[in-house]
Amino acid sequence: MVKIICVRFRTAGKIYYFAPGDIELKKGDNVIVETARGIEFGTAVSDIMEIDEKKIVSPLKTVIRMATAEDVKTEETNRTREREAFKICLEKIRKHELEMKLIDAEYTFDGNKLLFYFTADGRIDFRELVKDLASVFRTRIELRQIGVRDETKILGGYGICGRPLCCHTFLADFSPVSIKMAKEQNLSLNPTKISGVCGRLMCCLQNEEETYEYLNKRLPVVGDIVTDKDGVSGEVQSVNILRQLVKVLVQEGDDKELREYKTDDITFQSHKKKNNNTNNNAANTPAPKEKEKDNEKDKEPEKPQGQAAGNKEKKNPAQEKQDRKKNQPEVKKERKQSEQNFKNTKDNKEQKNQRKRHDNQRGGKPQRRDKAEDKRENR
Repeated sequence: MVKIICVRFRTAGKIYYFAPGDIELKKGDNVIVETARGIEFGTAVSDIMEIDEKKIVSPLKTVIRMATAEDVKTEETNRTREREAFKICLEKIRKHELEMKLIDAEYTFDGNKLLFYFTADGRIDFRELVKDLASVFRTRIELRQIGVRDETKILGGYGICGRPLCCHTFLADFSPVSIKMAKEQNLSLNPTKISGVCGRLMCCLQNEEETYEYLNKRLPVVGDIVTDKDGVSGEVQSVNILRQLVKVLVQEGDDKELREYKTDDITFQSHKKKNNNTNNNAANTPAPKEKEKDNEKDKEPEKPQGQAAGNKEKKNPAQEKQDRKKNQPEVKKERKQSEQNFKNTKDNKEQKNQRKRHDNQRGGKPQRRDKAEDKRENR
């Protein structure tokens, strides 16, 4: 087990592990740590705790010190400088006419690096922009292209529920979200109703998936036959997942009644299970057509041995060799004849071409003349 403390650098940012060393830290303390980007100002989001060494990505860096009042002032100064840098970068983007949307600017704590986050439809050649920005800020410039989910996480906003966005308030990482989760929660599959501000599927679908999976296991499906404690059976018409209520259509004589039950007051067997059982039974029994085919095969008379389909007798291998040897001279004759015919046709073509040339030389046929020669004669 290793002692660690969890540190976060931005609101709803990713959480990183650091070794506290000999420093006594608690949740909410501001700390100065060393990261791959340099010296950073962060906030402890947990007390010192012990975790398994396998969960740590080595090497585990240590906390340099607790943040002082001067460090807090430096961090506030960096925030004001970031707003100014954002405005300047916007002007430079317009100047270079680049099709990119600037999202945020961020200074490292020591001021050695300035990062700009942007979105764009494709790849952007911003080399000239970087040179221009470096000449203005006199520090290392880094431009990072991010996706629409990261853009929404940085900018923030309100969801259709009326609350601040989860990704902007407490979500540290983006988990994969699928349309299957919306089906599990019995939601409308209309994209406008299950999509967030970023245009992707809402993150809360993944957050509530585990709860809905547990609740759905205790509920029947619409169409299932259920029985209450009094032995009255009926067909499920609708279910309320969160309240764990089931509406059942009960028929007593000629009268039909819609009743509402709690999940604990009914017993049921899913139609899906029944269908699976019937399918398994059907798979074990052969199809009627296959039975008929098997019977027809049994009725067919047995063919004598040494006789193939089509009543053709199989030849002995030695007999086949002798037949091939007999046919070899005839095959050779045919090949020679075809070669001779090919030579004759070739010779005939050459003779015709020679005759044409001879006739042209004697003037039997008019020769083709160049246009340049005709012009000379006319002159």
